[in-house]
Amino acid sequence: MSLMKQIQKGRQPMPPRLAVYGTEGIGKSTFAAQAPKPVFIQTEDGLAEIDCDRFPLSTTFEDVETALAELAMEQHHYQTVVIDSLDWLERLIWDDLCQQYNVSSIEKVDGGYAKGYTHAVSLWRKVLDALNGLRTERGMVVICIAHAKVEKFEDPETAAYDRYSPRLHKHASALVNEWSDAVLFATRKFRTQTEDAGFGRKRSIAKEIGNAGGERILRCVGGPSCIAKNRYGIDEEIDLSWTAFINALSSTKPSTGENNG
Repeated sequence: MSLMKQIQKGRQPMPPRLAVYGTEGIGKSTFAAQAPKPVFIQTEDGLAEIDCDRFPLSTTFEDVETALAELAMEQHHYQTVVIDSLDWLERLIWDDLCQQYNVSSIEKVDGGYAKGYTHAVSLWRKVLDALNGLRTERGMVVICIAHAKVEKFEDPETAAYDRYSPRLHKHASALVNEWSDAVLFATRKFRTQTEDAGFGRKRSIAKEIGNAGGERILRCVGGPSCIAKNRYGIDEEIDLSWTAFINALSSTKPSTGENNG
């Protein structure tokens, strides 16, 4: 069959591929646990207090591959697969490469010169390809959780500034961000308030909005403070809950602008 006869037309709705990152304890895993019938592939030991189904703790990259393969081949009722977390998965990827090359550090893999990070991308692609298979063949939602870090961003149009990003090596981060349908930053909402500092001076302080530590939100569009994007046309902050995400998803149209990623 010729390629011309295989041209696909119109929208093809698919389960979302989400990367959700934020600081420790903000509620990333709880958000994922609210998704439809989730099962967690845990690479870090932090789910004991969350009511969820999970594979045994993965201590090797092979453990992660095995869990993904069984979800692809075995009969099950799960509708969402969650990787928790990507930054601990990255450690397993590095450990796997170190064993392959019989070295003690990712920096020494294949003779050094940052080759280890390049080799790591091929293993990341194996994971993302497996997740794509679960999405397309089994109709599963994919949620990848990561912690946040503060990085200095060298903006060619302005002075350099700090921003939040997933706690991954830059090669892995770029790959995951491009692959994801949405990269969502979980944080707390603040407001700025000016107070009298004495002697005729004023000072600005940030205060959390809401009760119990502030309102927890997802930022869906990037800016100077964080990396974020989505392909769904969600152009505002939403509550950090699966219900809020689905409501935003159902009330928007796919974006055609620069936030597509």
